[in-house]
Amino acid sequence: MNKIVRRAISGVLLLDKATGFTSNAALQKAKWLYRAEKAGHTGTLDPFATGLLPLCLGEATKFSQFLLDADKVYRAEIRFGIRTSSGDLDGEVIAERPVGFDEATLRQALERFCGEIEQVPPMHSALKHAGRPLYEYARKGIEIERPARQVTVYGLELESFDGRDARVRVHSGKGFYVRALADDLGELLGCGGHLVGLDRLQVGPYHLDDAVSLETLTTLTEQERDARLLPPDNLALDLPRLDLDLEAAWQISHGQAIWRGGLRVGERLRLYAPDGGFLGVAEVDQDGKAAPKRLIAGV
Repeated sequence: MNKIVRRAISGVLLLDKATGFTSNAALQKAKWLYRAEKAGHTGTLDPFATGLLPLCLGEATKFSQFLLDADKVYRAEIRFGIRTSSGDLDGEVIAERPVGFDEATLRQALERFCGEIEQVPPMHSALKHAGRPLYEYARKGIEIERPARQVTVYGLELESFDGRDARVRVHSGKGFYVRALADDLGELLGCGGHLVGLDRLQVGPYHLDDAVSLETLTTLTEQERDARLLPPDNLALDLPRLDLDLEAAWQISHGQAIWRGGLRVGERLRLYAPDGGFLGVAEVDQDGKAAPKRLIAGV
């Protein structure tokens, strides 16, 4: 068998993840297809979930943190009347109760979960306790006490309800768990509920409509696959741009901070060389200078 020759390729891939794949499995498949030396994702999707999974290749992995805290939009399918141990269809059924509310009641209940709310993270999550993810404890039947955290829900739109199943569009901030919403909503309505489907539609500025599936990627030539990649600086487009002259670009590339008027301490900037090439990201230090934070290799 021929050994794969890895490439130093960099960029952001908007992947449309299919159900049944873990985020890491999807990442490794994409890494293999691109023959990339390095790859990482910007936040996971559960195996049963589908939709937008931004992946970073090569130098783009240095800037993946800018998407970790991004707003997200989901389409959630919630089934009422059944509560599960995990809050989704992969868990064991722990309670079954009749559904006795109407659409108006459901809409009123959804309003209770909008805005700044307190949410207890689910046991089936990747949050760490004593250095281990909570889901490892959950698989062993161990319950860990979790403090409620403040999260932001920008909007919950009921798209359909048939008396048992609801489809809800969720726009949330960082740290929000849709599976916890399904469970909490079901308990508020007195019948229980769990997530039976989840499709991520948007992460920050990126939309599912612009994503490509692994199935499609496998049919493309390498040149066509490469054309699907966004440049690494695409992850930092919300940061102010700072164009450097040759001297300043040399200083930054050698780890030196540079002074510019009007900078604010703690502010982050995306840096560009005189030829327009992306250099990386700087952060303004206590002296008011732009100090290199993350730089593209080889600059």
